[in-house]
Amino acid sequence: MVQKTVTEIPANPLMGDLRKRKRKLRVAAYCRVSTEEEEQQNSFEVQVAYYTDKITHHGWQLAGIFADDGISGVSTKKRDQFNKMIELCRKKKIDLILTKSISRFARNTLDCIKHVRILKSWGHSGHI
Repeated sequence: MVQKTVTEIPANPLMGDLRKRKRKLRVAAYCRVSTEEEEQQNSFEVQVAYYTDKITHHGWQLAGIFADDGISGVSTKKRDQFNKMIELCRKKKIDLILTKSISRFARNTLDCIKHVRILKSWGHSGHI
């Protein structure tokens, strides 16, 4: 008789928590453009509209659209909306963050890695 090996694949703990509570996924979006030029301003408005539509279309609960307009991505210190979003994650008010690209979080690699590690330590799955 051939012996079969069964590999257990653990469920995503974030999704399991949501199923138990029977609540919608609380989703936020982070938008940032680094200059206030007209072309960049249009990109900013398009990002906000896109994420608002995407979140509502999927039936998720809108946890907020956080946007730092015309602020450099080199450091997170002066980005009030980014820091507010991270604080809400700490308080377990946001389950998932959508963003155009990881460079929206930080252009400084160490800063970006730091925030991703912080989010993971609070139980976020790392889907950015």
